[in-house]
Amino acid sequence: MSGRRVAVLGGTGDEGFGLALRWARAGYEVVIGSRRQERADEAVARLQERLPGAAVSGMENAAAASSARQIVVTVPYSGQAEMYRAISEHVAADAVVVDCTVPVAAAVGGKATRVLGVWEGSAAQQAHALLPKGTLLVGAFHTLAASALNDLEEDLEGDVLVCGTRKEARERVRDLVEAIPRLRWVDAGPLENARLIEPITSLLIGINHRYKVDRAGIAITGLPS
Repeated sequence: MSGRRVAVLGGTGDEGFGLALRWARAGYEVVIGSRRQERADEAVARLQERLPGAAVSGMENAAAASSARQIVVTVPYSGQAEMYRAISEHVAADAVVVDCTVPVAAAVGGKATRVLGVWEGSAAQQAHALLPKGTLLVGAFHTLAASALNDLEEDLEGDVLVCGTRKEARERVRDLVEAIPRLRWVDAGPLENARLIEPITSLLIGINHRYKVDRAGIAITGLPS
């Protein structure tokens, strides 16, 4: 199983497709996962239209999860639990799972600028609870705007805060972050910190609205080069 292969579950949505697009351009072999094979195939066709020759394929979510050691889950909070129950038995013991879920109130008909309370503390911790014990899981890519990810005419700029169950898990996501030009990987500590990081998305949504932009991000100052 290639270390340059990444499965993007929920890759038919704007966020997942944007990440798949960026990684395909960086030379990764990308597997787009969806609940339905036909939707995965449609996303593959869209991506190859934009990046002719890209190494990309489409599968149903469970098959996509079993095909890669790097699995990125990009689904709305309303579908998160269903996704993890569907793939739980298909995640390899040596895989790292990257959860991008944000529990915004829009998932239950509320405002995108508000965050729901999660019993486990965060969406990432909920994901971890639904996977086999010992699974390496990180929370990352919460603060990247889908519009910016999908705009290949411009490089993204900013920091990606990565929290996770173990330092090894966080380190394994570094290449995925740095494969996208001008993004910086920042070790944000244990998975429990996801409860602090996930709400930043709602904050950025509000900032976008007030400043009439669509791609506000974050940067941590004062770090060594």
